[in-house]
Amino acid sequence: MSGHEGEMQAARVTGPGRIEVVTLPLPEPGPGEVRVRLEGCGVCASNLEPWAGPEWMQYPTEPGGLGHEGWGVIDALGEGVEGLRLGERVAMLGQHSYSSHDVVASAAVVPLPEALDGLPFPGEAFGCAMNIFRRSGIGPGMKVAVIGIGFIGAALTRLAAQAGADVIAISRRDSSLALAQEMGASHIVPMHDHWGIIEEVRQLTEGRFCDVVIEAVGKQWPLDLAGEIVAEGGRLVIAGYHQDGPRQVNMQNWNWRGIDVINAHERDPARYISGLRQAVDAAASGHLDPRLLVTHRFPLDRLDEALDATRDKPDGFVKAWIAFD
Repeated sequence: MSGHEGEMQAARVTGPGRIEVVTLPLPEPGPGEVRVRLEGCGVCASNLEPWAGPEWMQYPTEPGGLGHEGWGVIDALGEGVEGLRLGERVAMLGQHSYSSHDVVASAAVVPLPEALDGLPFPGEAFGCAMNIFRRSGIGPGMKVAVIGIGFIGAALTRLAAQAGADVIAISRRDSSLALAQEMGASHIVPMHDHWGIIEEVRQLTEGRFCDVVIEAVGKQWPLDLAGEIVAEGGRLVIAGYHQDGPRQVNMQNWNWRGIDVINAHERDPARYISGLRQAVDAAASGHLDPRLLVTHRFPLDRLDEALDATRDKPDGFVKAWIAFD
């Protein structure tokens, strides 16, 4: 979907729930940069707040803006770029990847091995999961609860189970709970009744509760629930993206339990790249399977439908992606 020679296509959000696709001149990479012809870009739940139209949002967005989970093939090299080649398939940390092409620093791309040929690979999202897992400190024999089995929660369930943890998956949808079992969860708990969940986790942990609880929803109730099921001296890991307003916490409960609270969001580009490289290795070795986690494909001109699906989560939905072919 590159348009005519010398042109590119890009989507931008023009207002709450509205997009348009524009044609622009093909950008040229500067020194130390590469241009990537995109194969795809994952749709991140962090897009949903701008998509809904909060007061602070300004429209239209930049062409390709909001898209940051891209992968594709290098089709132009800037001056001074070394260690990369034309035609090399890469995942990238771009900021304008709802477009047929994006220009990024050469340090912001990671080559993809042949083992991932033909597979969708939103590397930034997988890298995020790897970084959250690293900061969670999960090891063999631990009791771990994951609240919210979307893309991140499912990936973390898989990683925790492979690390030898006993994983309790808590989620609202039946399809999410089924996915959690496929990812290796030992127990699944429907996310319906607050006190019922607490009691079930109490029983599953013989009254001790969980060494690590990962909150991967980004809403008040799951955060409240997470604080109730952490063991004394345990660790609460906030993986959900809380972007729709302030939160309250039961500090008396947190104090009493003596828990560690980890905000597992990264901003250091070097950390992102490290997580992305680890994610590539995990997927290439079969420890993470993108086919189970990247489920709903849309063309660029249906980005609005992809964002709606990310919000509404139809049955079997885990993650949407935009395909450029």
